[in-house]
Amino acid sequence: MQFDRRHVLSGLIAAPAVLTFSRPGSAQSATTLKISHQFPGGSIDQGDFRDRLCRIMAREVEKRTAGSLKFEVYANSSLMKTNAQFSAMRKGALDMSLYPIAYAGGELHACNLGLMPCLVTSYEQGAKWKTSEVGKALTKIVEDKGIKIISWIWQAGGVASRKGAIGGPDDVKGIKIRGGSREMDLMFTAAGAQVSTMPSNEVYIGMQTGALDAAVTSSTSLISFRLEELSKSLTAARRGSFWFMLEPVLMSKAIFDSLKPEQQKALLDVGAEMETWGTAEAKKDDEEVAKVYAAKGVQVVDQTDANLAAWRKISEESAWKDYAAKSTEAAELLKLARAVS
Repeated sequence: MQFDRRHVLSGLIAAPAVLTFSRPGSAQSATTLKISHQFPGGSIDQGDFRDRLCRIMAREVEKRTAGSLKFEVYANSSLMKTNAQFSAMRKGALDMSLYPIAYAGGELHACNLGLMPCLVTSYEQGAKWKTSEVGKALTKIVEDKGIKIISWIWQAGGVASRKGAIGGPDDVKGIKIRGGSREMDLMFTAAGAQVSTMPSNEVYIGMQTGALDAAVTSSTSLISFRLEELSKSLTAARRGSFWFMLEPVLMSKAIFDSLKPEQQKALLDVGAEMETWGTAEAKKDDEEVAKVYAAKGVQVVDQTDANLAAWRKISEESAWKDYAAKSTEAAELLKLARAVS
């Protein structure tokens, strides 16, 4: 089933694990879980792969639980505002979300690690987090705060600019840019940029009104939010990027714990299987975004090793240093993340 703003009341507050009963006289009942995300809606076959991932996951879990778990997918932040979703899951007021984890950094500092500039530099490196010490530590921290990680999804990001191409640090001096996380903003500030904070689904209006000169976001969002309509240049992620974000499928731990063991297993099994699919789709979009922008006459460039090295130096001296200084826990998390090659 597809949902859009015409079918869902804006700002509707999610209800956790609503019981939906089958035909009168039937002894069977199903638990309906609501999945919310900020990205454009589509179908199970077409559209933003993150929306499709949620729909495919829903279909497969429903099959494996013989219909005892059903799902409703709410795209475009149509169920609740983007930044409210993490807190809502913690409270058990929202069941699930595909959520850029760094958006929760203000509420839970450890989550800022999920979009630390120049820390993760490839999909292969990011995939190792789940079973490495940093992944285990991050999992425990978020679970202690009421969040269960169901599927680990990583995305690379590029830069859309209304002005010249953004390659190295010198290219951001004096421009207004959206980075996507507190740590990204620290790196850009250190490089001389003016930063603006907003979720990716608000970037179009930011660039349209001139509030932003440039924005860094995932390749998929660069396509889905049609930023090619406003851009003069694109720095693609297909040859490397300083921007790799953890965008996992998250679930309220209270809701997860209320499910039967076989239902929990189905969720985690399908979640793990979707990680390979998600990586493949993200990589496709790293290539596709360059084609989409070039077709609109936008200048397309790639990052160079020299530029990435320059960004890493600035990031280590600003974002990395600031993150580690917050607490011994943060310092240890960064150390564990740096150990993943």
